Amino acid sequence: MQAEMIITNAKVLTMDPAHPRAEAVALGGGRILAVGSWAEVEALAGSGCKVMDVGGRTLLPGFVESHLHLVLGANELTQLQLGGVSGFDALASAFRAYAVANPGLPMVMAQGAAYEILEHSVTRVDMDRVIADRPIAMMSPDHHTVWANTAALTAAGLLHGAEMPAGHVVMMGADGTATGELREFEAFSPVLALTGDLHLQLGIATGEEPNPWPSAEQRAKDKQKVAAGLAHCAAHGITSMVNMDGNRYTCVLLAEMEAEGTLTARVKVPFHFKPHMELSELERASALTAEFTSDWVSSGFVKMFMDGVVDSRTAYMLQDYPETVERGEPLFEAERFKEICRAISARDLQIAVHAIGDGAVRQTIDGYEAAGRPDLRHRIEHIELIDRNDVPRLGALGITASVQPPHPPGAMDFPISSMEHVFHRNRWKDAYLTLTLVEHGAPLAFASDWPVTDVSVMRGIQAALTRVPYEGCQDERVGLLEVLRAYTAGGAQAAHMEGLTGTLRVGMAADLVLIDGDIEAIPAEKMGQTGIALTIAGGRVTHDPGKLAP
Repeated sequence: MQAEMIITNAKVLTMDPAHPRAEAVALGGGRILAVGSWAEVEALAGSGCKVMDVGGRTLLPGFVESHLHLVLGANELTQLQLGGVSGFDALASAFRAYAVANPGLPMVMAQGAAYEILEHSVTRVDMDRVIADRPIAMMSPDHHTVWANTAALTAAGLLHGAEMPAGHVVMMGADGTATGELREFEAFSPVLALTGDLHLQLGIATGEEPNPWPSAEQRAKDKQKVAAGLAHCAAHGITSMVNMDGNRYTCVLLAEMEAEGTLTARVKVPFHFKPHMELSELERASALTAEFTSDWVSSGFVKMFMDGVVDSRTAYMLQDYPETVERGEPLFEAERFKEICRAISARDLQIAVHAIGDGAVRQTIDGYEAAGRPDLRHRIEHIELIDRNDVPRLGALGITASVQPPHPPGAMDFPISSMEHVFHRNRWKDAYLTLTLVEHGAPLAFASDWPVTDVSVMRGIQAALTRVPYEGCQDERVGLLEVLRAYTAGGAQAAHMEGLTGTLRVGMAADLVLIDGDIEAIPAEKMGQTGIALTIAGGRVTHDPGKLAP
């Protein structure tokens, strides 16, 4: 086959151990036809072939985003963003300006509100002082807490409290009314429903499907949002992603986009198993896996939450949080979780579990050990704190450490001050481990958890390389090539996609990203400022800001 496109004069890092470096790549039919020197590749350049001399820029396999929330992030792109906002006056100013500019919204929803956005815990009284005459709410960066005003709580039927599943809490005041703080998805879903977009949140909130099923007109609107999210990801070099929430509706939207030619990244979507579900519900997971089997839209795994997050003290710990008698609770009872893991594994499905506290991590490992299926490459998402006795168990059981370089406080956008409140200082050495996990044999996959943090892979690379060790702790950084591997081949391996993407080899999908510079010469502290010059997914250019592609 003659090449349709050749990229030459590149610093090609293939992530293929057998042939780690090259200078040219030929593409055709959505696949990689050749990888090597210009002399080796140019023979494939027939008439009509587009040849790009990229001036020594670095060419990599397209980035694999191992943990994000595509539909949620896409839906939030047009909402009020509060990152960096601090103090009441700045908060009120941001909300009021956005509310004036968007008078027709049924509710004003904001994202990225830091837990310490005010000097005290936020209440509905504070939110009423911001805006009282229409529903407003704001979400924490980790997406596990919402603060709402009285109008929103009233409209959502939560002002006087509501019965919730374990781990999901409408915080109540001494006067018998809600304080305005809502912890975890079930608690704040009624508020999110006021936006009119709750059907897009069901995959993570309940694991159920929209009822009634969205009309063709509604699906068209939803696909426009998803397309904006995909474009946002393509601008950061992402060609494959593991969407860590979802349902059949998510898959249907993506499959329709694939058929329409508007899907610009490969997306894996889980079945979300919730604690209240019976094992029979896993038939839905098998059905998703059987129905969606293309190279672009697939399933094949089950997502669960074992705990919440540290800032709201809903992450499950083996000891109490500093200055409290709280340690969080697991969302699954230990023996039942083992039974669930065995049942999922018996269906030959992968498992991915959100586990942040050391108690949650241990219970998740115990479940995977009981399942006895290392070939399925079960994963643990986040691992923000782990007991040292559990570290070698990941490698021994083949459990992938799916961790996020932007998450450690002080590494990127999260303040270092939060460490004092959520971890005992003598446990800082066990927090946000990377190198230690690798040294004990754990496979590594990197991600952002967008929209929890910025989806920018280059900023994530910078965070991974420049993170300062915590006081008295080991340096947990891994080297540049290991970081790049965790964003490419490691992510593909973790997602069972290594036969399709993640490395630049003949026959692999033509998924590539061109970094605007020599990545091995760029200072680590400048990585986040480095642009993406070109993104190609399946041989199709999905991002080309400098019009490099002829």
